Amino acid sequence: MPEGFLERVAQRFKVLGEPARLKLVHTLMEGEKSVGGLVEETGLNQANASRHLHSLVQAGIVARRKEGNFVYYRVADATVFDLCESVCRSLRTRHEQESNLFQG
Repeated sequence: MPEGFLERVAQRFKVLGEPARLKLVHTLMEGEKSVGGLVEETGLNQANASRHLHSLVQAGIVARRKEGNFVYYRVADATVFDLCESVCRSLRTRHEQESNLFQG
């Protein structure tokens, strides 16, 4: 793979490596939400949520649109769900295997 491409892949993982950002993406799985809605559902404060949303937008994972005084966010790259599901499935399998070691 070209070096520049590897840098972009690493940047994508870096953006998704923050639990608050994963929480925001997970909340957006249900569909588009306003910043206020995201703050309410995630428990993040407005400044923190906005900072993380900015990073997600810059990475192309989330898109935003403005309507009057409100800003709405949605997932722009649905492949992020496939990635998250793969990681979660792998972690569940590993957890089950480790649990079986201690039970057997």
